[in-house]
Amino acid sequence: MKASGHELTGLVFNIQKFAIQDGPGIRTTVFMKGCPLRCPWCSNPEGMGSAPEIMPSERKCIACKQCLEACASDAISFRAGIREIDWALCSGCLACAEVCPSRALEAVGEYKTVDETLRIVERDRDFYETSGGGVTVSGGEALLQWEFVRDLLKKCQQAGLHTALDTTGYCAWESMQQVLRHTDLVLFDVKHTDPDRHRVKTGVPNDQILRNLEGAASMTKVWLRVPIVRGFNDSEPNMHSTAELAVRVGAEKVSLLPCHHWARDKYRRLGRCYESEAAVGGAEPNGQMLSRWQEILCSHGLAFGVGN
Repeated sequence: MKASGHELTGLVFNIQKFAIQDGPGIRTTVFMKGCPLRCPWCSNPEGMGSAPEIMPSERKCIACKQCLEACASDAISFRAGIREIDWALCSGCLACAEVCPSRALEAVGEYKTVDETLRIVERDRDFYETSGGGVTVSGGEALLQWEFVRDLLKKCQQAGLHTALDTTGYCAWESMQQVLRHTDLVLFDVKHTDPDRHRVKTGVPNDQILRNLEGAASMTKVWLRVPIVRGFNDSEPNMHSTAELAVRVGAEKVSLLPCHHWARDKYRRLGRCYESEAAVGGAEPNGQMLSRWQEILCSHGLAFGVGN
């Protein structure tokens, strides 16, 4: 997040239209770049870093070598006509993406003003009104750029749009509180209720997260979002503990999000190691596991959904 003249800008890495899994109805989801967590199963690794970066595509490369000439860090080379990137040398200057004629070097992350973003999301107002949808701000962790998100959601509400915030909850309460004043619904991630398990796999503790969840539930509607990760949070004790947490804070719904490995290629394109299969159980959740979670949620009197 930075100031552009007198206007606040936010670093956005995607604006997804016709989103149907980020809250009620048809929505537009604004993905903010940067996240303090390092979950090995993350499906949006391009949202982790807090600066623009490149995501190459070998399929689109025409070997014109303009990127080679533009790279001042000598991070790009060609071997047998195939482009290679030395990620240790890459400075993230994006000069290569700027000259690439085939978009084989995609710049991930673009600074936008609140008004620019609002104009984009307002284009689908008719879909929101007919479906009961609206605008969701997600990430990364959207609250790393809380001032931008606060101003965007405020203007969305003033324009008559339903607003939702998808968050890990790992942030200062004072920041979250300001954003929640303009938020109709919070999609609040609960990855594990045990503090040690949470810290080992995500890189951060969950005490602040759970305190923020209670605060959020006192201010607006909350859906809990639980990524189901085999070998990490799929035990019956954690299932019951999560359900009890949902009841305690008065969550309107619990959304079960089965972990998948569709993002494996994104990690490779970003020059990162995909650790999910090694760090957790590896296999994706099966129907039997999801059915057991649903049984437990029902036993606690909770509404639930799978995927949303």
